[in-house]
Amino acid sequence: MKADYDVIVVGAGPGGSFAAKKAAKAGASVLLIDRRKELGAPVRCGEGLGSHWLDELGLKVSPKAISAEISGSVLYSPNMKREVKIQNPETRGYVIDRKVFDKDLAIDAGRAGAEVIAKTEVYEVIKKDGKICGVKANRAGEKFEASCKVLIAADGGESTIARMAGMDSTASLYDTDFGVEYEMVNVECQDLIEIYFSKTAAPRGYVWVFPKGKDVANVGVGIGGLEKGNAVEYLDRFIKNNKRFEGAQTVAIKGGLIPVGEPLKELVADGLMVVGTAAHQVDPIHGGGMALAMEAGDMAGEVAAKCAAEGKTDKKSLYEYESRWRKKVEPKLMRRLRLRKVLEKLDDDDFNAIFENLDDADIDKLIKGDYKPVVQKVLLKRPQLLKVLTALI
Repeated sequence: MKADYDVIVVGAGPGGSFAAKKAAKAGASVLLIDRRKELGAPVRCGEGLGSHWLDELGLKVSPKAISAEISGSVLYSPNMKREVKIQNPETRGYVIDRKVFDKDLAIDAGRAGAEVIAKTEVYEVIKKDGKICGVKANRAGEKFEASCKVLIAADGGESTIARMAGMDSTASLYDTDFGVEYEMVNVECQDLIEIYFSKTAAPRGYVWVFPKGKDVANVGVGIGGLEKGNAVEYLDRFIKNNKRFEGAQTVAIKGGLIPVGEPLKELVADGLMVVGTAAHQVDPIHGGGMALAMEAGDMAGEVAAKCAAEGKTDKKSLYEYESRWRKKVEPKLMRRLRLRKVLEKLDDDDFNAIFENLDDADIDKLIKGDYKPVVQKVLLKRPQLLKVLTALI
């Protein structure tokens, strides 16, 4: 192990591994650090990944990392009287095995030239004249220091690296969802991701069922951080009230916090870049961040290698990553955030009315961000929602 690197990446999740791989392929010397003993564990997401993301990122998923292929999604109204199937190229994809997938991404980073070390905790960020220039870490009881030209924080929500570097990486309770998920067997599955909308079952959130095989599924719930009760209680109640799960058994439990508000106000500082969930680069509607993290990591790794080679790693130079990300990705997320804030104000009767008065194509438009024609159609049947829905147009 060397003592000096062009780029150090902390966090070997999808975003961190993508950043490390991109920087290494560009010729930078890279160290990828992760505190976990086993990469990819514990799993904290539904594990869905759209195939269009694989095409966009130029990524091939190994067969062993695929748990199930999915043809789309099905959305259920609160009263269960209406279901909407969304099946198109953008909804096709896979439910993956994150343990295998994350490990494969880290291996790809290693093959590109990055040095990868696990079971290593960064306990201090080194600064010189206010600029990030390295880390102090503990690897299985052995402390060491490593210097770098660029440090990339990819260590998940409430990023300790960003915080140690002087950034505010916290999210308010209002902008945080609490999620819990059971991996269950003896569950009848279809080749669709199932989404259940109900303020009773999941206030400020939803319930999901992700198929992982013939009779295996991830069944979870996400609720708003300010809601009473806890996510486990809501999920247990949903399962108990659904005859489909009468013979099902829980074989694993996962959970965590999800930042679902705006991305961080700043993504870079002198010598520092922040990517993925650490930067709150998460879809505000469904809380997914895996693909977004890889996209951001790809951008950050390229810019980090370039700036390190040029010897220009100040905030202004590294801002190229932030500028590119905000131009390409942020507008989509902000539109989704607007939709989330509207959905949060609707009760179950409102949701039922929307499902009843919109056809499948309308719902698809809503998901894709084409709000105006859908809002106009809803208001014809439910004019009392004018004040709430106006925010979308």
